[in-house]
Amino acid sequence: MQAYILRRIYLGALTVLLVSVVIFALMRVAPGDVALMLAMQGQEGISPDAIPQELLTRIREEMGLDRPLPMQYLVWMKGMVTLDWGKSYYSGVPIWEEFKARAPVTLELALTAVILATVVGIPAGIIMALKQDTWMDYLIRVFSLMGMSVPNFWMGTLVIMVGMLYFNWSPRLVWVSPFEDLPGNFAMYVWPAITTGWVAQATKARMLRSTMLEVLRQDYIRTAHAKGLRNFVVVYRHAMKNALIPVITIIGINISVIFGGSVIMETIFQLPGMGRYLITGMNQRDYDVVQVMVSVISVWIVFVNLVVDLTYGWLDPRVRYD
Repeated sequence: MQAYILRRIYLGALTVLLVSVVIFALMRVAPGDVALMLAMQGQEGISPDAIPQELLTRIREEMGLDRPLPMQYLVWMKGMVTLDWGKSYYSGVPIWEEFKARAPVTLELALTAVILATVVGIPAGIIMALKQDTWMDYLIRVFSLMGMSVPNFWMGTLVIMVGMLYFNWSPRLVWVSPFEDLPGNFAMYVWPAITTGWVAQATKARMLRSTMLEVLRQDYIRTAHAKGLRNFVVVYRHAMKNALIPVITIIGINISVIFGGSVIMETIFQLPGMGRYLITGMNQRDYDVVQVMVSVISVWIVFVNLVVDLTYGWLDPRVRYD
């Protein structure tokens, strides 16, 4: 197990390193000149040709863009390791300070959506399996199919448009801390969490239904019933634990996707999280901001995958790592 964990950590670190190289290269080859954009900031109507070359050269020197690309990358990687993530080229605020302020917003949205999806999806999958081909099975399957078919960004936009057009209502768009105003924070997160969680619970429910039906047909389940065990005990202690193994993978994927997909939800519902910060950095070609945010998301996805793999061994003792 220890060798497996070390190997997974090594492969995860290599993945993050390769992602950072790709993002670094893409930001440098993207069209546009960040020095020119900074020089023209606040000067509407001015022609790019009117910007003095001396000013552009000075900006590039201050930003370190005049150095060779390998040197720029090494300096940036050193800062990432030491948590010296630099400053935003446009706001001048240290990226680490912005991260500390925005990370709780994204984490709250992701965890709320995952918890909602798990609390709804797992019981829904169990009910569909136990009530196979009944009206409850068909009803929940239709509800789940709708969640799998509708993109979350479309649902988020629809929530706002329907509320404003037909009910003269819109979700709260001013973020507040849960420690300052818990009801206000709940009002801010309830709709993006429901929108994101509905899509995520659909995959859990459908997967658990399939695996639960397969497990319920096994010989040891029939033996447990023959021994006189109550149906609840058979389902909870014998069937559900084995049926949950594929669902754990889905939960891990959902956590990764929701965390990365927060870019869309935070933009639609005006949440000041890391996703919205990433979009702002991309629009402004703020190299350090984009690189840091993408690297953080990559580390998170690798970490979640590692936790999912280790959970297999706890759920199923037959799983062994060579």
